[in-house]
Amino acid sequence: MIWTVELAAVLDDAPFPSTREELLEWAERNGGPSQLISNLEELEEFEDGEEIIYENIEDIWPDYIEKEDFFHGDDGDDGFDYDDV
Repeated sequence: MIWTVELAAVLDDAPFPSTREELLEWAERNGGPSQLISNLEELEEFEDGEEIIYENIEDIWPDYIEKEDFFHGDDGDDGFDYDDV
């Protein structure tokens, strides 16, 4: 299973929480890339006889970096101001 930020980002609009089968159906209906569908097919479907519910992308790919992690300055700091020079 190979995950990229681009593939995982497709799941931003996925209907979480979902089962593996629900995620697969959603990805196929929405024209998800073949690598995404392949990755979803590799997910565990059952654990201890119970169907696994995936609450969010982090349940699928724990190392996923959310968009918010890339953007800085949300704390009111607008960065460098040329007028201050």
